[in-house]
Formats: sequence, structure tokens, C-alpha cells
Amino acid sequence: MAPVRVRQHVNPLARKYRTPVNPLEWEKVYAQPNQPLHLDIGCARGRFVLQMAQVEPNWNFLGLEIREPLVVEANQLRSELGLTNLHYLYCNANNSLQPLLSGLAPGILQRVTIQFPDPWFKTRHAKRRVVQPELVTELAEYLAVGGVAFLQSDMKFIAVEMCDRFAENSAFTKVGTDEWLSENPLPVPTEREIATQNKGEPVYRALFVKQG
Repeated sequence: MAPVRVRQHVNPLARKYRTPVNPLEWEKVYAQPNQPLHLDIGCARGRFVLQMAQVEPNWNFLGLEIREPLVVEANQLRSELGLTNLHYLYCNANNSLQPLLSGLAPGILQRVTIQFPDPWFKTRHAKRRVVQPELVTELAEYLAVGGVAFLQSDMKFIAVEMCDRFAENSAFTKVGTDEWLSENPLPVPTEREIATQNKGEPVYRALFVKQG
């Protein structure tokens, strides 16, 4: 299957993306809906969660992506592989988390990843970045106690901003005393992560835990 070509950047504030997604019927999405859920926000082509779903079959995985052609392609690949613990959803995470996660049983959402999000370099475009205080508040509400949020970027200013947003929320505590994690705690790296490291460039990583 040839990869679809899509625009690199999508403005999440555009009118097209203002409608929140409808809640999912979780029992129709996953074969085992009561398994712990890993939410990947901004999954792009979805190869990271595709591999994770195979490595960790007793977890469910949900990839959110704002570029619809990538979601269609990813769900097609998932179906071809017969994976019943993986789903991709076309939505804008900045207005769809609440309707999406409110239908989950308490304690199900146990892991969130936000990896190499679009940096939107210009200050006037900062509102387009995915990690806004409201998003962190919603994750704090629905993430299980002891659940984790893993953040990484190859742009230090974005990694710092993401960490600041999570640190500002009293529900989250950063893991470790170093500013950045030297290793990825997950068993699967993203394509962007591999490419960045192959160039000998740094990846800025942090892990936050939801407190009781």
C-alpha cells in the first residue's frame, strides 16, 4: 500500500476542525474493552501504536490524528493485520478529549503519549500547539491514578513548554531528578525518534505520573 500524501501542518483552530468528535462505543472498538488503554495524541501514520499493539496485546491502543487520510490508511493497515486492540480516530484532540474519554470506565486510561508534536514556531501560532493547559486538565481528569504521560520532542523549546504545562497541573509529578530522560521507557521508538538519533541530534523526553 503506497503511503498517502498529506499536508505536513494542519491548523487545529480552522473552522473545519472545530466540531468535537462523537463518543466512541468502546465495546465495538476493541475485542477486550476493559484492558488498560494507551492514548497516543497526534499519531501521524500510526506506526508507533501499530507496533505497540503487537508488543503489548493485553493493552488497547488509540491513536488520535487530525489529518483524516492518515487515519483511513492506518485503520486499513490495522484491519489487514487483524489487530483487535488498536483503533485510529480522526479528530482534533484539543476539543475532542472530553467527549471521547468521558465514556471510558474509570481507571481504564493508563498511559498517554505526545511525541514530536507540530512545533508551530511563531509565537502568534502558539495557540495551535497541542499541549494547552485545557488538554492537560482533561488528561488529569481521566487518567488513572498512577497512570503516566510520556512526552518527547526534538525541539527543546517545545519539550520545555510541554513539561511546564504538565508541571503546572497539581495532578502530575515529573519522574526523576534529571531535566530529561536519557532513555525511552517504552519498548517502541517512533520513526521521528529513530531519524533524530541517527542524525546524532538530541531527543528531549519526560515522564509524568498522575497522583492520587
